[in-house]
Amino acid sequence: MTDEQQTDSGEAQTDGGGTGIVPPDDETPTWSERKARTQGLSRLTYEYFERSRREDQDLRQESSYVERDVLAFPTWPHEMIRNLSLTSFFVGMIIFLSATLPPHLGPPADPSSTPAIILPDWYLYWSFGLLKLGPLNPDLAILGGDKLMADRTYGVLANGVIVGAIAVVPFLNKGSARRPVEQPFWASVGVGGVVFALTISVLAVQNLVPMDTNLLFDLTFLLPIVAGTISYALLKSMQEGYMYDLNRRYYRLRPPK
Repeated sequence: MTDEQQTDSGEAQTDGGGTGIVPPDDETPTWSERKARTQGLSRLTYEYFERSRREDQDLRQESSYVERDVLAFPTWPHEMIRNLSLTSFFVGMIIFLSATLPPHLGPPADPSSTPAIILPDWYLYWSFGLLKLGPLNPDLAILGGDKLMADRTYGVLANGVIVGAIAVVPFLNKGSARRPVEQPFWASVGVGGVVFALTISVLAVQNLVPMDTNLLFDLTFLLPIVAGTISYALLKSMQEGYMYDLNRRYYRLRPPK
């Protein structure tokens, strides 16, 4: 093993100062020995990462597969310990935030009075904002200046169009890219969509925003285009350097035959 040193007595010593936490593969401890040596989740987590690193290193050195080595570890204890560590961290953060920042409880609801501003849950603001696209509902001269449909119907139709566009995008983009820089166009489309969801949500609560309504309406549709254009330009400029580094690293690790 590359990281271990042998003492005069023949016992394996690790690079962590001779703790002997990770034994050689031919001296794997039993379950009772591992349990007796374990001192809490932090010690067990350290053993997991150290053992995983050594096993991965040994497997890669012994492997003769050229293209790509597909390596994995058993569910227990490797995957279970990792998932338990991550779960414990996030659960602890949630408990800490709930204890230090408890939610504010307002007065009980009064069924006899209607609030001045009625809003849906925050994650539906974008849909509520689409119901306020009345200014985009055109007046048709052939109808004597009347609108083809009511503003409420127009807003419901806009919801169907937006949801339909979101459902169609995965079928249009069938590439194998895993990073935004590999496909700048679709990444910029995603950025524009996220910005549009934010701006249309702000439009839904326009009564609470200290801004002119007309300006807010214009920014709702201009900001997504600007954000998408800037994202495309930045990712396009980074693409050449990224692909160069990726190819250089690939052929360095896996030289062609």
